[in-house]
Amino acid sequence: MTSEYNESFTMTMLNFTTPIPGGGGSGGGGGGCPPVGIQLEGVILPPILTIDVILGLLGNIVALWIFCFKLKAWNPNNLFLFNLVIADFLALVSLPLRIDALLRGHWVFGDGLCRINLFLMFSNRSASIALMTVVAIYRYFKVVHPHHRFNRMRKRQAAYVSLFVWLLVISPRVPMLAYNHIKGSGNRTQCFFFTSYKEASRAIIILVAMHRILTVLEFIIPMAMLLFCSIRISSFLRERQMGKPDKVRKAMRVCTAIVAVFMVCFLPTTVTTIGLWVNRSYRPWDCATFYTFTQLTIVSLGLNFLNSALDPIVYVFSSSMFRKALCNSLPHFLRCGQDAGDAEKTASSTESQSTTQQELKSIRADRGSEAM
Repeated sequence: MTSEYNESFTMTMLNFTTPIPGGGGSGGGGGGCPPVGIQLEGVILPPILTIDVILGLLGNIVALWIFCFKLKAWNPNNLFLFNLVIADFLALVSLPLRIDALLRGHWVFGDGLCRINLFLMFSNRSASIALMTVVAIYRYFKVVHPHHRFNRMRKRQAAYVSLFVWLLVISPRVPMLAYNHIKGSGNRTQCFFFTSYKEASRAIIILVAMHRILTVLEFIIPMAMLLFCSIRISSFLRERQMGKPDKVRKAMRVCTAIVAVFMVCFLPTTVTTIGLWVNRSYRPWDCATFYTFTQLTIVSLGLNFLNSALDPIVYVFSSSMFRKALCNSLPHFLRCGQDAGDAEKTASSTESQSTTQQELKSIRADRGSEAM
């Protein structure tokens, strides 16, 4: 009974193990803290990931519809946002397989889909971070350096930038496709990420180290750039006294929305990754801390993919063309306040012009009668 219980415990998506000096892990059998089991993941992650998928699909299907059928003109900013939609869809199509595996307690889709599933899940995080950073930098140059040649970027050049971003974020994840991530057999088969492997081959050690470094750096560096862009945009507009508080708020909305998505979705994963790294490197005997960070990592995975549901907020704040197309697509009683305000202004202007024309006609008629 105890043996079967320990074997079921090893079937976890993350399956982190920590070596204990002397191999004296309790219940671990082969040395190390016993991993947190699939039972915990099966309770916490499925509802969180299901919410991510539902909200993400609703928001991104609407966004894709706007980009493909309602957007009359394209600019580099919209092209970057469109690539962000594609990145979100890659994550959303991979999550249902993961939810199914968590609910069943084992993986039934084979080695090939396991490799693709893990590749898409981790590539989405990198692509989302990189593309949101590009959007923020584009807005920074538009506001702070309006005459910079970066602002004269054409759609073809923006497409090249997008392609470069994809190559940059996908290349470090390609090795994931070269390894068999299936563990176990029969109805106990699991699709593991290679950070969970106990094998000590040099290749695996290098891949694990690369993944950990990327997870931390791809958050810290873009976050620093986003904060820089936000602070510079705000200080530039205030120093130049370029208008009213409304203008400053509008210019800040993009960076604020992106920073908020970063903090909610990617900061927890980064913190727990660093925590596990430190624990396993410097306190391998501290199983209590190990369990705490492992459970926090499980929860942070759900938040990590929440970005696919929150990114449509970034589209609304980042592109006035997207926002206008979305407002015009809604029923009249649901249209945006700004759209309604524009309609009122247009109606008021038309009414004013009509009144002025009537007054001019009346004056001309009076003058004509006087002349007679």
